[in-house]
Amino acid sequence: MTLLKSSILIVDDEPLLRRALQATLSALGLDITECASGEEAVRVIADRNLDVVLLDVNMAGMGGIEACRRIREIRPRLQILMLTVRDDEEDKIRALDAGADDYITKPFSVPELTARIRAAVRRATTGQPDVNKPIVIGEVHLDPVHRTVRKGSDELRFTPREFDLLHYFMAHAGVPITHTRLLQAIWGPEYGGELEYLRTFVHHLRKKIETDPASPRYLITEPYFGYRFCDPQDGRDEAKAAEL
Repeated sequence: MTLLKSSILIVDDEPLLRRALQATLSALGLDITECASGEEAVRVIADRNLDVVLLDVNMAGMGGIEACRRIREIRPRLQILMLTVRDDEEDKIRALDAGADDYITKPFSVPELTARIRAAVRRATTGQPDVNKPIVIGEVHLDPVHRTVRKGSDELRFTPREFDLLHYFMAHAGVPITHTRLLQAIWGPEYGGELEYLRTFVHHLRKKIETDPASPRYLITEPYFGYRFCDPQDGRDEAKAAEL
């Protein structure tokens, strides 16, 4: 899938990684700009309209977290994807708190990278979602007005709370969502630590929407962090043979 007319800024202080990313993303039809520091990225973003920024967390000088905060102030709707160290929960939380829309952990596969960028470009180009508009992801069709869910031609049954949780997931498809954010969004601000409670509901959702609940393709666990609702066609489950 090409992403013609979409532009991305790669911000990383490692020249080899920047070159590898440029080669990969140019093949998607993206217009690529590179920066070697957070300071340079802030200057470029102030002068140019971009769709997506791929921003490394750990850089010399202005780090990725501070650069993310400043970029968010300049371009509130710009899609920011952070590059973090694998399984570093603190980096992921700091990145999202600073205003990042998503994160990608190093080392990452080419299919995962392109899937995340495709999702970011879609978010950048579709504008604010209509909360009453039906959502279709893969074979799952959710109608918020009539509160119905179908998978293919089969209508699925959900409790009111299960429906609300699925709707929230699908409305934020492609975005990592923390346990606390999910609990507070669906059950209220007094919730936040009831992880087993949330896991039970996720288990019920998977039994209803997944072909194989033990190997989910839609509702993916982000280890030690939360969950992400994915479109299986984005290829996130492809073999990770081509790691950068």
